[in-house]
This record gives sequence, C-alpha cells and structure tokens, in this order.
Amino acid sequence: MTHTLAPVTEDTSNDPLAKMRAYSLARELLEAAWLDAKTLSNDQLTDRIAGQLYAAVASISANLGEGYSRSSGKDRSRIFEYALGSVRESMVWYRAAKPVIGAVATERLNKLEEIRRMLLAIIPRERAKTIRPKNRPGLAT
Repeated sequence: MTHTLAPVTEDTSNDPLAKMRAYSLARELLEAAWLDAKTLSNDQLTDRIAGQLYAAVASISANLGEGYSRSSGKDRSRIFEYALGSVRESMVWYRAAKPVIGAVATERLNKLEEIRRMLLAIIPRERAKTIRPKNRPGLAT
C-alpha cells in the first residue's frame, strides 16, 4: 500500500512567517496582481505597466520573506525597507492602472496602504533590536 502525503503549502507548513499580517496581505495581493496584470496586458497603453506592476507586488512578499529570515534587527529592517519601497512602487503602478481596472485599483491600494503602515511601524522597531544585548552583567565586553 502506498501512502501519499498531502502537499505542503505555506498555509500548512507551520512557518511563522505565514502569521505575519503584512506578509499575508502581500500574498493575497500577489494573486490579485496576476489577474490585474493580465487585464493590463490586453490594453496597448498599459501593456508595459503589467509587468512592472506584477514585479513590484511580487517583490513585497519576497522581501518580507527574506527580511523575516534574518537574525539581526539591522538586517531585517534594511530588507523590510526594500519591501516598503516595493509597496510604494506598487501604489504608483496601481494608480496608473486605474483607468483600465477601475475600482479594483482602489481595493488594491487600500491593501497596499495597510502594508505600508505596518512596515512604517515594524522597521524602526526591528532596527532597534540586537542579537546580543550590550553591557550584560557578568560578561566581558
């Protein structure tokens, strides 16, 4: 008898990253951005925006995943800053896409704004973290 295992997905992997709200929103947005990019690619004026939009949105979750994996707060904050840059870039592309995708752009912009606000709170907090606290009693410095 052959046993087959259920496929492991981000949702079933128990990866703590999946619990990060900004990352979850970025993943949701990535799925939606694919459909938006397909729509944009059908219009000659926005065909070039399609790839830029999808790449920028994909970069958000990619950078959040990479940053989350760093052990030092300084490294994390630096890579989370890249994610923030991608959020802002995505916002520009969604504004440019609005004439073609309409009200959907506003929905995407609202999610991006939520991610932006979270990152603006997370980045300074992560930057302040250190691996080894300074001046711990009993340790030579």
